[in-house]
Amino acid sequence: MSKFYVLNRVSAKKVNSPASQRGMSIVEVLIVVALIAVLALAFFPNIRNTMETRDFENAARDIQTTIQQARMEAVKTKLNHRVKFMQGTNGWEFFIEKENTPGTWALMQGYIKKMIPSRFNVTVNLPDQTVIFSPLGFIQNYSSSQNSVTIQSPKLDSEAQPDLRTITVFAGGSTRYLSSESG
Repeated sequence: MSKFYVLNRVSAKKVNSPASQRGMSIVEVLIVVALIAVLALAFFPNIRNTMETRDFENAARDIQTTIQQARMEAVKTKLNHRVKFMQGTNGWEFFIEKENTPGTWALMQGYIKKMIPSRFNVTVNLPDQTVIFSPLGFIQNYSSSQNSVTIQSPKLDSEAQPDLRTITVFAGGSTRYLSSESG
């Protein structure tokens, strides 16, 4: 077998030697696959918790966004708007309604009712389970003792992670979003 050498200024190197063309053996491949499997098993709970946290955050932020959207619509259209929460057989739903004539509420045109996933525990602490915005953006039915919606994730609670999200509304129409752990 002939040997080829490549010369450069510093040293000569052997090219096309049998050791440089050798691939990975089956044992080496199995070791790499086993390492990947061990790492996947080690990180799987974290991945699941990340997905739960993401879904939980999305549900809470969706409530906050809907409340803010109702306020903007009330100011824009100069009509009262409200966010109504209702507990049904499949869990909690919420939606925006506008007051076309005094005392007559209708689902806001183009708005689709939203659901809070049933795996979350929901506490609606609002007068008549609604937030009503005036055309000036203030809350008409404001109560300092009834001004929040809280959702809780039992799964995150069992993992000792922040499992509560509370959306608080204030008389001026602003909201506060708070993440905490149940005690």
